[in-house]
Amino acid sequence: MTDHLDTAAGRRIAYHRLEGEGTGVVFLGGLMSDMTGTKAVALEQWAALQGRPFLRFDYSGHGQSSEAFEDGCIGDWAEDAREAIERLTEGPQVLVGSSMGGWISLLMCRRLPARVAGLVTVAAAPDFTEDGFWAGFSDLERAKLMREGRIFVPSDYASPYPVTRRLIEDGRDHLVLRDPLALPFPVRFLQGTEDSSVSVETALRLFGHAKGGDIRLTLVKGADHSFSTPDCLKTIEAAIFDVLARI
Repeated sequence: MTDHLDTAAGRRIAYHRLEGEGTGVVFLGGLMSDMTGTKAVALEQWAALQGRPFLRFDYSGHGQSSEAFEDGCIGDWAEDAREAIERLTEGPQVLVGSSMGGWISLLMCRRLPARVAGLVTVAAAPDFTEDGFWAGFSDLERAKLMREGRIFVPSDYASPYPVTRRLIEDGRDHLVLRDPLALPFPVRFLQGTEDSSVSVETALRLFGHAKGGDIRLTLVKGADHSFSTPDCLKTIEAAIFDVLARI
């Protein structure tokens, strides 16, 4: 059953929550993804078998939540995540961030350090608005974006989607690879070698930048950005088990 959380900013966030015992797990999805995706649902089923608390939710402008996707930005979605974690979970959580959710989860590690027990990322895409979109645009595309407020970029999963000037400019206020990134808890970064959206170089840059005593990067040969095959799902579950065992 889908429930809804009304945020301080007036956005309505759709979520599914499992009750349970022990350290909870929170899944943070990717850009234009939603909480009905393969990884989110599979991990909820895994958590149910464990009797463990679990939360999945839709950022504003995604899935069943309020607002339009085009109106959103990293700051909005990070605030949605912060309120969901603070108001819908109890105690420290293991965050599982997929793609953009990896970036959002890293922001949560900075903003809610007392509520993060561990971190697993899947094809994490930190700073992608600057290092992916903006860096990849031509001078003409940049000029059009600044002049018209948006341009459309192709997607591997659907029709082209809008990248807005607000998304780019707001993203610059939330970058995590330019300043120290302390992760003082168990961390497992997972990355596929055939990911056409997030490069292995990005994963290595994050791995090299993060500071902590228990950080590991696992490269899965042949895995793509979705990281949703049965073997990949088992890899995610194993990473969560590993983090939980070391808390």
